Amino acid sequence: MKTRIGVLYGGKSPEHKVSLQTAMAVMNAIDKAKFDVIPIYITTEGQWVKGEKLTGSVHDVKQLQLAPKERAILPVALNQTSIAEETNGPTEDTIDVIFPLLHGPNGEDGTVQGLLELLNIPYVGNGVLASAAGMDKVIMKNLFAQAGLRQAKYVSFLKKEWQQNEEAAYDKVESELGYPCFIKPANAGSSVGISKCKKREELKQAFMDAFRYDRKVIVEEAIVGREVEIGVIGNDDPVCSVVGEIVPKKEFYDYQAKYEDGNTELIIPADITDEEYKTIQQMAIVAFKALDLSGLVRADFFLTKDGVVYINEVNTMPGFTPFSMFPLLWKHSGVSYPELIEKLVQLALERHQEKQTITYTF
Repeated sequence: MKTRIGVLYGGKSPEHKVSLQTAMAVMNAIDKAKFDVIPIYITTEGQWVKGEKLTGSVHDVKQLQLAPKERAILPVALNQTSIAEETNGPTEDTIDVIFPLLHGPNGEDGTVQGLLELLNIPYVGNGVLASAAGMDKVIMKNLFAQAGLRQAKYVSFLKKEWQQNEEAAYDKVESELGYPCFIKPANAGSSVGISKCKKREELKQAFMDAFRYDRKVIVEEAIVGREVEIGVIGNDDPVCSVVGEIVPKKEFYDYQAKYEDGNTELIIPADITDEEYKTIQQMAIVAFKALDLSGLVRADFFLTKDGVVYINEVNTMPGFTPFSMFPLLWKHSGVSYPELIEKLVQLALERHQEKQTITYTF
């Protein structure tokens, strides 16, 4: 019997559209000879909708926007696996593993992972703590600092703190970081709400833009260097892909460059030295273990002309769209798209099986 993968996508998040693109790409890439694919859509209002088993390719993301009135479910209805095991074995409703393809808040931040943990359902990717820490850029950078990883200087602000004394916030940015600097929501991805600021007037507008998406923002010094990324997969013994370089034709790698206009050059593998690759690889593994990551992550770095490497951030659910770096890194590392998906599913099942050996009573 084929392994039944519930592909979970959409979500109540600013990155809802990105998730649809990722889901379409992954669904079309899954080896249908080995896996059955069950679409599970979360609307922008947070309703869950379970579709029929996929029988062909998805040609348009509109096909994935399932109507709640037809097949709406409660999330707890996904807990069919354990029920089936206790009764008469797997049924047509059984889902063996969930593949969450949710980007941003209410999906990539540990919330859905916590639900799946409570339901005792295997799922691809990072756990609750790793997802939450990887989503919150301030917490992530605090943990990177604790692990001794080199990174850009940064400061953070809560919305209420900023509202009470805006000028003090701007003064702190200028005194501790200077210009140019980058400001972004602490809990958002895909370059949503990010701005590059070269003067105070731009900084004021950037604060307002970033606070639209979160109650906390982070401001970082601008590092002059190449933007390079590496893919990591694994559980307790992670392995790395080749390194790729992003060369945005705009001033920086924003949302449109990532997902809409393709106005970015991806160089894979990046033209770096063996020593630079070794440093990036080692730092990626340190970051992976510092955040207790599992399954998959894309680690992003800056590489200066002097060969100094700074870690920027990790993405615990990197995109799988045609413009996405993560699957391309693994393709150039000898792992095809379908093979990568299969490997991630295997890692999810292995981690889940290990958890079942833990004693929860005393």
